Amino acid sequence: MFQLITCQEKKQFYLAGRREATKESDRVQVNISARHGHLSPASQSKISTKVARLKRFFSRISALHVTVDLENAALPAVEIIASGEHMHEMVSHETSKQLWRSVDGAVQKLEQQLRRHKEKIQDHKHVQSDRHAEK
Repeated sequence: MFQLITCQEKKQFYLAGRREATKESDRVQVNISARHGHLSPASQSKISTKVARLKRFFSRISALHVTVDLENAALPAVEIIASGEHMHEMVSHETSKQLWRSVDGAVQKLEQQLRRHKEKIQDHKHVQSDRHAEK
């Protein structure tokens, strides 16, 4: 009826469950689209891995939408929109002479926005004003 398990087996079971839970929570939905052109599957996967690293800076990100505008082939533009729970959508744009510079620049801009947002959340404290403290 009941099966006795050792302490070691219990620990392994617990750790396996924790690993699965962290893998699930680390995933971000990444949508990549191209305007006025086509991206190869290799380019899409490279962009996806670069953009998915943004989850490190703010864990509440649930989806990232990347739009690559290839209308002007000499100046590809990249737009990244990050959305998540309890936050407004954050947008970054970058235009450069090379696609990968545009992607890196947009990721860097969004990374800074996410860091500032996270600092703002962590530093926010409910400080009682002087007017209310005197009463």
